[in-house]
Amino acid sequence: MTTLLLVRHGLTHMTGPVLAGWTPGVHLSEQGSAQAEALAARLAPLRLDAIVSSPLERCQETAQAVLQGREGLKVESDDRFGECGYGEWTGRPLKELAEEPLWRVVQQHPSAVVFPGGESLAGVQRRAVAAVRHWNTKLGDDAVYLVCSHGDVIKAIVADAMGVHLDQFQRITADPASLTAIRYTPLRPFVLRVNDVGGGVENLVPPPPRPEGSERQDGGESSTESDAAVGGGAGTT
Repeated sequence: MTTLLLVRHGLTHMTGPVLAGWTPGVHLSEQGSAQAEALAARLAPLRLDAIVSSPLERCQETAQAVLQGREGLKVESDDRFGECGYGEWTGRPLKELAEEPLWRVVQQHPSAVVFPGGESLAGVQRRAVAAVRHWNTKLGDDAVYLVCSHGDVIKAIVADAMGVHLDQFQRITADPASLTAIRYTPLRPFVLRVNDVGGGVENLVPPPPRPEGSERQDGGESSTESDAAVGGGAGTT
């Protein structure tokens, strides 16, 4: 089973009031840098087999903070984890965009959205999920790796992992410098955390392999790592 840690970049001066998109030269603010450093400290107990990032500066800087002190690793860039191509919406204030007719479609029927001069949200989900599958295969079943990306990209990956239609992805939240964790097994993904901004990470350490037919560590009776614990199980103990 492969464990994916999805991290949204820290705050920038544009985060919130403006749709930054692929605007070049958008760096972490002082607060965003502090968020990235705090996240890196939280993740320090975890072994990481790879750190992958969107090519945009705010993600690269967040990923570099996590990289510090981890010998033998580097930040690898993957455009498929880059921000949605918002086209003509890029760089415009959100308050202004909320007056556009397309805004309601983004809110209520995102699978139908194609940004003028840009990407469709469905296309963003396809490329991001394809990237996850690529890295899962490349790194192997025992890997734990981190991807630093953007809010809508993370939400689209989570929606896929949860098996919900893209039209429901606005129900998911990914705050700046938040941690989302998904464990991929042969049968299904398990969403372990969403929009986590504090606390320990010990339960994200993959459990050791179990002899075939033995009881799960969480108290479940299922026979494979892909099976869910009926009744919820006892968690990681």
